[in-house]
Amino acid sequence: MSADVAPQSDRPTLPEGYGLPATSEGLLGWEQVETRLREAQHYWLASVRPDGRPHSVPRWGVWLEGRFWYDGAPSTRHTRNVEANPAVTLTLESGTEVVIVEGDSRATRAAAEGLGARLSQAFTKYADAGYAPGPDSWAGEDGGGLRVITPHRALAWFDFPTDCTRFTFEGR
Repeated sequence: MSADVAPQSDRPTLPEGYGLPATSEGLLGWEQVETRLREAQHYWLASVRPDGRPHSVPRWGVWLEGRFWYDGAPSTRHTRNVEANPAVTLTLESGTEVVIVEGDSRATRAAAEGLGARLSQAFTKYADAGYAPGPDSWAGEDGGGLRVITPHRALAWFDFPTDCTRFTFEGR
């Protein structure tokens, strides 16, 4: 998915009494949500253990070109989880300005033209914390532990319930 293709948006289905507006007036725009995904420093990644129990872990990563990119050792619990079941939920830290992304996590490499450089540039937001991967960090045979989450749908609100918005990504 390219960064310029916006998902479909509508109201989510919630039980009566939550106060959702009956119209689509006031829905968030995807660009508002993507800005928060790009600028965030900390993300929570939820996966499912092979025995069905949930697992959540804080992650560093970058939102780039309509996807979430992160890296880490293949031996970690969350990586072993997503190798068995790629379904994940990615959230930001705020409980009032909420962004929830559902999708699939897959191992990948930065083999595409210039992708390593674009990822390296995006990861500069962690340079002050001592993490600054170079453009070739994910080019090796094993991809340097690089993973990408492709979104299927997202839910966001910054002023619940007036702007509560569901986003659905075409073809997913």
